[in-house]
Amino acid sequence: MMKRHLAHIAIIVDDYDRAIAYYTQKLKFILKEDTLLAEQKRWVLIAPSENCETNILLAKATNEAQLSSIGNQAGGRVLLFLFTDDFERDYQNLISEKVKIVRAPVSEKWGKVLVFEDVYGNLWDLIAPVNQAI
Repeated sequence: MMKRHLAHIAIIVDDYDRAIAYYTQKLKFILKEDTLLAEQKRWVLIAPSENCETNILLAKATNEAQLSSIGNQAGGRVLLFLFTDDFERDYQNLISEKVKIVRAPVSEKWGKVLVFEDVYGNLWDLIAPVNQAI
């Protein structure tokens, strides 16, 4: 049997330092790596927690096509799904950090969910699943 997992998901950003500051300060993510690859290129990985197998790669836009994709990589749909073990804690953090809540929290049979928008306009689901390890 083959064992596989997603290692990284790229989000196109306008500036490495702006993106790092937003995700680590506002969303309380962890900066896992920031390595200079070339004069204008860095390998920047962030994650919601230290033990995550899947990281977000912050990829700086380098041309017009990439710049036009910032914040719209999913065509206006939710791009990322962030599971939490404490919905109220993370919801209150979003409010205190003045993160834009696009859809208020609702309870579904599968869990509690809200939609928020990051600094670039990407939509995220914050989800507290019912009876499911995260």
